[in-house]
Amino acid sequence: MDALVTTEWLADELGAHDLRLVDATYFGSVPGAPGGDARQRFEAAHIPGAVFLDLEALADTTSELPSMLPSPEAFAERIASLGIGDGDRIVLYDVSHYHTATRAWWMLRAFGVRDVAILDGGLAKWQAEGRAVENGTAQPARATFTARFDRHRVRTLDQMKANAVNPGEQMLDARSPARFSGEEPDPRPGTGAGHIPGSKNLPYGRLLNPDGTWKTATALKAEFDAAGIDLAKPLVTTCGSGITAAVLAFGAHLLGGGAALYDGSWSEWGADPTTPKATGTA
Repeated sequence: MDALVTTEWLADELGAHDLRLVDATYFGSVPGAPGGDARQRFEAAHIPGAVFLDLEALADTTSELPSMLPSPEAFAERIASLGIGDGDRIVLYDVSHYHTATRAWWMLRAFGVRDVAILDGGLAKWQAEGRAVENGTAQPARATFTARFDRHRVRTLDQMKANAVNPGEQMLDARSPARFSGEEPDPRPGTGAGHIPGSKNLPYGRLLNPDGTWKTATALKAEFDAAGIDLAKPLVTTCGSGITAAVLAFGAHLLGGGAALYDGSWSEWGADPTTPKATGTA
């Protein structure tokens, strides 16, 4: 299964015994951002057979930071409860302006899942083509899921501090140019403005077309090139809270590159009084 699948492909595969379809919609935690009730949206309309991931709840509840990875045990419990087991093929989609299916993709990859894809264009494209949806929710039969944490896909604050001093990995920030430069203050109280010194900027929306589908490989590469990123070299992505950084990581994956993700992102770095903050363009 390709990492990015079409609505036509999914329509043909829908109902396959090993295919699990997951709605990974999440509207984020940024104060003042466009909101919504992801579960309510799911219950109103979803692709037949899909289950609701609930990314908002699938996080480390012991952390003061938003959206941090949960423990392998907590992650495995949630995935198994959705009827997703070892060896299943997983297709993700969302209806979020943050394209949060990429966050779910990165989490699954971080916990050892390899056969996982994203539906190009998501639910919006599916519905625009007049394809069937259903409402309500159902409780699937529990499956057996094993989480195998891959620490190489995640970067910590200490690792990012070390990399800012002695760069071994390119750092790429998914936030808007105004947030990156510090021209616009961070919306989270007590969080400084700017970016991690040495990082580059590629706003996540530049990887997608206006209709929410992904740009062609040629166009994607042009965006990474314009941001000054060499995908043949080590890369770590970052953003405000580890959500849209996954958009960049998925884009790099589509081009055959790899990327780790700084899970704490600017929510952690910007609020830490000991970290240096750079302003201006990259």
